[in-house]
Amino acid sequence: MDILILVLLSLAGVLLLVLELFLIPGMGIAGIAGGACLVGAVVYAYMVIGATAGHITFFVVLAATALAVYAFYKSNAIEKMGLDAKIDDTVELAEPGKKIARLQKQAEEMEETAEADKH
Repeated sequence: MDILILVLLSLAGVLLLVLELFLIPGMGIAGIAGGACLVGAVVYAYMVIGATAGHITFFVVLAATALAVYAFYKSNAIEKMGLDAKIDDTVELAEPGKKIARLQKQAEEMEETAEADKH
């Protein structure tokens, strides 16, 4: 039963950390819960089973986390999640005087409309 608890805590921790790193932005609840599961698995192994099991659990959890992150990084899942669009359009800037003239014209039209609404 103790081994089952270690395995479940370790798997949950690794899964939550991978979700946090690649799917859920920021350091949120999933990352904290994943870290807590991993620490809990190691502490449980040391406290309940013994020092040897604690050492083994620590290195297995460390290796499993590194392997899961590496495997997810190397898979095509990241490319499918990201945006791969290229924008080829160019923006043409107007001559400096034309923009100011257009704004002045719009301001005059707004003033005329406001005066017509008053009467």
